[in-house]
Amino acid sequence: MIFIYRLITILLYPIFIILIYLRKLFNKEDDNRYKEKIFSSNFFPNRNDKKKLIWFHAASIGEVQSIFPLVKKLNNENNDLEFLITTVTLSSGNIVKKKFFAYKNVNHRYFPLDVNFLIKSFLNKWKPNLVIFIDSEIWPNLIFEIKKRKTPIALINGRITKKSFDKWMLISKFAKKIFNSFDLCLAASKESEKNLKELSVKNLIYFGNIKFSAEVERKDLTDKYLEILKEKTFWCAASTHKGEEIICLKAHLNLRKTYKDLITIIIPRHINRCIEIRDLCNKHKLSSQVLNDKELIKDNCEIIIINSFGALSKFYNYSKSVFIGKSMIKKLEKVSGQNPIEAAKLKCKIYHGPYVYNFKEIYDLLKSYKISEEINGEKDLCEKLSRDLKNSEDDENKTTDIINDMGQKILENTTREINKLLP
Repeated sequence: MIFIYRLITILLYPIFIILIYLRKLFNKEDDNRYKEKIFSSNFFPNRNDKKKLIWFHAASIGEVQSIFPLVKKLNNENNDLEFLITTVTLSSGNIVKKKFFAYKNVNHRYFPLDVNFLIKSFLNKWKPNLVIFIDSEIWPNLIFEIKKRKTPIALINGRITKKSFDKWMLISKFAKKIFNSFDLCLAASKESEKNLKELSVKNLIYFGNIKFSAEVERKDLTDKYLEILKEKTFWCAASTHKGEEIICLKAHLNLRKTYKDLITIIIPRHINRCIEIRDLCNKHKLSSQVLNDKELIKDNCEIIIINSFGALSKFYNYSKSVFIGKSMIKKLEKVSGQNPIEAAKLKCKIYHGPYVYNFKEIYDLLKSYKISEEINGEKDLCEKLSRDLKNSEDDENKTTDIINDMGQKILENTTREINKLLP
């Protein structure tokens, strides 16, 4: 099976190159560094051979943010370590560069295609002492080549849903050979732990989802934002998808009957939809503003549509009530849900729809602490928001401390297990 996989990836290599170039044309790749994915001449190793190198691979934003506390903790506890972080997406690469720009021993590269000759070259040049995959990043050529070199390899926050498990079982013999290659596997959930056990993982442990240990920075809004918002009644709809904004707008229209100064802040998952959302506001005769980075909130707008990346924590920090999207759209049921941990850590009351497949276990936990509640439409959302807005007292979630303590414990346990693997 591995022979067939290697043959397919080699045959598809020229097509992958064309696709990367096309993505570059559409500004989906780094203009200067996109060749890191496709040509070994652009791997540019930068390491101190006297130090041990840990290579973390995390595909996109959520995964890469989850390892920041881990990298920092390992770095603080060991003075002979270097770190290589590889990612796939442009946005995740930018976040790594921003987070670790002051760290001389942390390098970022874009992940090379899983083509055997590229993988061999990458490993020859970087020579990692430990390789760690995050979440569900499984690349057979890379895994088998690492194993051949007897380099320790781990999967942390391993996430195998029923859907992906069923796919792996179609090639069960090959799948078990892949998963048996890991020296350590830390499961992201009880469901993943059960599925990984079926896939013959040998050193399998469940501490909890490492995303609970993610750092949440209390970034203040600008003073002028606050001057406006403090005089208003407001709530936040975050990570919304097409079809969910209309629910939020209808809830706003109902709430406006009671709260004349109401502002609804909408942070779409994809900011290229801002104009579409503004047009929807116009259709319902709602004054709106597409708020670009460093602009000020206008005083006469009911709906503020955020047109910038990295704004969630800013608005979570001051919003008492938050609706988190990708949870109301039936057709997205199998890929539904957005990460609510950041909002929970910033003491928001969280509302979501019935479809939270990717974060079900996390939402169940938050529900048990009464941090989150499910809603079934604009009427339900309106009633719950109205209840929150009536309560003018600062009723901060004391259970947030439990969430933070849990995250710290997961981080400590994860760090301990990784240290065991270091040569």
